[in-house]
Amino acid sequence: MTEPLQTKTFALGLLGAAIGGSIGYFAFGWILKQGFHAIMVPPAMLGFGAGYLSKGRSQPLAIVCAAAGLALGLFSEWRFFPFIKDESFLYFVAHIHQLKPIVLGLLALGAFMSYRFALGMDQKSDSP
Repeated sequence: MTEPLQTKTFALGLLGAAIGGSIGYFAFGWILKQGFHAIMVPPAMLGFGAGYLSKGRSQPLAIVCAAAGLALGLFSEWRFFPFIKDESFLYFVAHIHQLKPIVLGLLALGAFMSYRFALGMDQKSDSP
């Protein structure tokens, strides 16, 4: 892949990640109102948006999306479920280990989904 094409792929991927992450954040809030705790949705949508808009396969983009997806998942969890003792984000990050194991697992799953979706689909053709 040429340098301008890599830059374009990365830039479009970041734009898609921002759009997908925003949609995922608001979808998480809506799903939560329905009674479900789908914390992996914001990071997954972030990765999906990146993979969809980038139109190319980029390992660096996928790694950035995995980190951003984990950060978005933590932010979303804090925003909707802050600790009672101290509602600050720094306190939340310092006490992540106190979250339920299922929440930690779903956050990890969301980060993996963000990575995988950001890679996009392999566009190889089977025809000779």
